Amino acid sequence: MGASSATFHEKLESLSESTVELHRAYASLQEELEAIDWYQQRVDATRDPELRQVLEHNRDEEKEHAMMVLEWIRRRDPVLSRMISLYVGRSGPIVTEASKAEASGSADLEGRKT
Repeated sequence: MGASSATFHEKLESLSESTVELHRAYASLQEELEAIDWYQQRVDATRDPELRQVLEHNRDEEKEHAMMVLEWIRRRDPVLSRMISLYVGRSGPIVTEASKAEASGSADLEGRKT
């Protein structure tokens, strides 16, 4: 995890309890994703089949942890929840004309041109 994400960027007394808790969750999610990446690299690098199984198991446990934290965040952030609904679990292109318009500022969150 980047060092800048391990600390607060603003004075702690200026932050709401919700922001502090979300920060903890974001930092935890970053740590879980980092652990997944490290385990995957070790899975690829090892030549020992039994060790590979152990590392794959450990990697997949980290995925479970990451999704649990992500779900906690989703329940507390309505915009993120909406973005997950729009982009996760869908087939077809990830970047659509609606998302391009939204990113450029020429559409609202529902993809309508403004």
